Amino acid sequence: MPLALLALAIGAFGIGTTEFVIMGLLPEVADDFGVSIPTAGFLVTGYALGVMLGAPLMTALGTKIPRKRMLMLLMGLFIVGNLLSALAPTFSVMLIGRVVASLAHGAFFGIGSVVAADLVAPDKKAGAIAMMFTGLTVANVVGVPLGTLIGQTAGWRLTFTIVAALGVVGLVGIARLVPEMPRAEGVRLRHELAAFKNVQVLLAMAMTVLGFGGVFAAITYIAPMMTHVTGFADGSVTWLLVLFGLGMVGGNLIGGRYADRALMPLLFVSLGALAVVLALFTLTAHNKILAGVTILFIGALGFAAVPPLQKRVLDQAHEAPTLASAVNIGAFNLGNALSAWLGGLVISAGFGYTAPNWVGAALAAAALLLVFVSAALERRDGKADSAVAGAAPAEQRTAAVHH
Repeated sequence: MPLALLALAIGAFGIGTTEFVIMGLLPEVADDFGVSIPTAGFLVTGYALGVMLGAPLMTALGTKIPRKRMLMLLMGLFIVGNLLSALAPTFSVMLIGRVVASLAHGAFFGIGSVVAADLVAPDKKAGAIAMMFTGLTVANVVGVPLGTLIGQTAGWRLTFTIVAALGVVGLVGIARLVPEMPRAEGVRLRHELAAFKNVQVLLAMAMTVLGFGGVFAAITYIAPMMTHVTGFADGSVTWLLVLFGLGMVGGNLIGGRYADRALMPLLFVSLGALAVVLALFTLTAHNKILAGVTILFIGALGFAAVPPLQKRVLDQAHEAPTLASAVNIGAFNLGNALSAWLGGLVISAGFGYTAPNWVGAALAAAALLLVFVSAALERRDGKADSAVAGAAPAEQRTAAVHH
């Protein structure tokens, strides 16, 4: 794997830390600003919506700029957003800072996925994408737990200051390690938008929204769930996030390894098992050991689906992959926003802190249903193509006889 993938992973590490660290700090931020836990959850929803909207916007701008320079500009935006969050005098200002940082997220992973895939041979593309996403998953093993620990002991503002510093490291890494890659010639926004006429591209994005939404329905409210229901101390949330991160790393590596060979079977298994595990989490959340094991599996199964979903979009939109790739990253975060909002609704309705797990199970099951639909359409189209291919020689033979 090229060294440039390390630079992309460094940037992904910083972005992953700021995306997920808020999960473990919701109670502290809520107390500091005097808002409820569901209201503080808007810091998750706002970030996710910013990613969804920023992905196509920033990627469209990126069609005019060489990819390396665009990645550097995105990291600069990320740094500004996190500094604004760290210094925010009010909850509204912090929410703005989260949105500013989120604008870099989708385009960074979208453009980064295309760059990573272009750096390797065709049969290693999913592995290269997974290598970049390793930065995101490792952030959940190292960056997020440390950020949570720092936030709980020294204040959440210090956490976001350190995250901004991580952005600086990512910016330097990209400047030093990513090769100059000229802007693709002939790329037009209209050409990129044409990919969205492909039903399979839209289905893959819908799978992304629902499947990853299932993960975030549970994980967004993991801190109050584990402290109020399971009985863990506040400090234990850090180590529970480590378990989630370890699961993410393992699942991402498995997904990257098998997505090039068995993409659809991997989606069937990972999303089906995720729906079952999320449903069980409603019960296992009442036991400390079982809760920890479940959190590990949620991370693993959720992120085993990431490389195949991203590669599916790249494969189906192969003629104009950049915008579709970035929008699919936005789809991950649309799922995050949707599930965080739905989770907040069921908590506010009085169903308790375990209720978001049922929301997650339903979303993952819906994603699995779409995998079945996509596979059925693919089989139907494959048969149609075979029939056309078989008819052509017959027509040629008939023409030759008449001639």
